[in-house]
Amino acid sequence: MTTPAHRTAPGASYFVTTKCWEGRNAFQVTEIAEILLNTLFHYRDSGGYLLHEFVIMPDHLHLILTPNLQTSLEKAVQLIKGGSSHRIHKKRGGRREIWQVGFHDWTIRDLDDWNAKANYIRMNPVKARLCERSEDWPYSSANANFSLDGVPGRYQNLPSGAKAHFTGPPTPGLKSRPPKEKEFGKRGGV
Repeated sequence: MTTPAHRTAPGASYFVTTKCWEGRNAFQVTEIAEILLNTLFHYRDSGGYLLHEFVIMPDHLHLILTPNLQTSLEKAVQLIKGGSSHRIHKKRGGRREIWQVGFHDWTIRDLDDWNAKANYIRMNPVKARLCERSEDWPYSSANANFSLDGVPGRYQNLPSGAKAHFTGPPTPGLKSRPPKEKEFGKRGGV
């Protein structure tokens, strides 16, 4: 069975979740969490993607990122997972798997969606009872020690998708439907 492809669009931002191999708490070890953190910012600083939000939990990672126009979402996640695995193995030796195969993604639709996902990321360590306040977790964008990329303009002041007004050209060849006639109830058999 093949893994389904991730639907991506140029300039879109994504909420991404990926887990450690077999649910291991690999990032509970400070040195390993620091390597992942450095990897996130290394590839962000080299232009692979914009990094907007993140949290490194003991056994998984959540991100909001925007791949650059030459980098697919799959490539951006590969940079993070492959880059961190390589650095962890180089620093600590061994060849144990670090990451579960694949990842889950969600395309951010609008500012409301963005804010909900950002809040989820920031509150994740609090809900897991790893800290009392989100800003106290050392491996999170809620911590003031990190300089992150802002919300892209395409999401600012954009109403919810359900309320969005379509302003594009009509699809060629399609005709609009005539209005429905009102039904005044079913007629009896007279």
